[in-house]
Amino acid sequence: MNKVAAGNFLIGDGEPLVLMAGPCVLESYERSLLIGRGIKEICERLSVPYIFKASFDKANRSSYHSFRGPGLKEGLKLLAKIKKELNVPVVTDIHESFQAEPAAKVADVLQIPAFLCRQTDLLHAAAQTGQVVNVKKGQFLSPNDMRNVVDKLHASGTEKILLTERGASFGYNNLVVDMRSFPIMRSFGYPVIFDGTHSVQLPGGAGETSSGNREYVEYLVRAAVGAGVDGLFLEVHDNPAEALSDGANMVYLDCLEDMLKDALAINAVVKRNKKGR
Repeated sequence: MNKVAAGNFLIGDGEPLVLMAGPCVLESYERSLLIGRGIKEICERLSVPYIFKASFDKANRSSYHSFRGPGLKEGLKLLAKIKKELNVPVVTDIHESFQAEPAAKVADVLQIPAFLCRQTDLLHAAAQTGQVVNVKKGQFLSPNDMRNVVDKLHASGTEKILLTERGASFGYNNLVVDMRSFPIMRSFGYPVIFDGTHSVQLPGGAGETSSGNREYVEYLVRAAVGAGVDGLFLEVHDNPAEALSDGANMVYLDCLEDMLKDALAINAVVKRNKKGR
């Protein structure tokens, strides 16, 4: 498997379980920094490599009137300040090709949203920046279909690839995670991440907004780590009820440490079993 460098650590086979985490969308600088600082403190206690996550724009909200974030210019300024303050790598979404180059000047990882994972021009633009590209598997794709995404990124000149599972849509505002997707996508030769919070989302489940079942995040995280993922993606907030996006499926900051302890214990068993084969 190809190992992928993000900041000063590696992601991939045999490396520590990495965490991408933060608020869904950039809120105020103070709130976003508070959340990031809290996550970093937990990760330092547990020796978990940490990448701060937040979006400068959520272009795929259910309603036209939903909060989308501060936008490209202001959002990248905020991300740069948070990155400097926390001294960790950052990951953020891009939705259009022109966003790739400016975002890459701040973000260590450019994330392709699930709905856009087949957009060739967007993948090409992200790959051309030289930064890591994390592609979320579309809710409408089988894990085998992600091989074509990998091929597009190869053709665009990058080996810095991460693939993220976030559930498959079965309609009626529900998502289901197929645990077979992790070994299938890892067989393409790149690290695989599990998005535990979007996987319990109920898209459009509240009419003009999505809802979710955060109480199931811990179960899916344990199962995914048992299936051999290389990292976790979690949206985290100190008070999800006040979150400006995806509050219903976000993890409470004060619940994160126990969840990660369970994940690390399972990951240790998985790695030990691999060595014994």
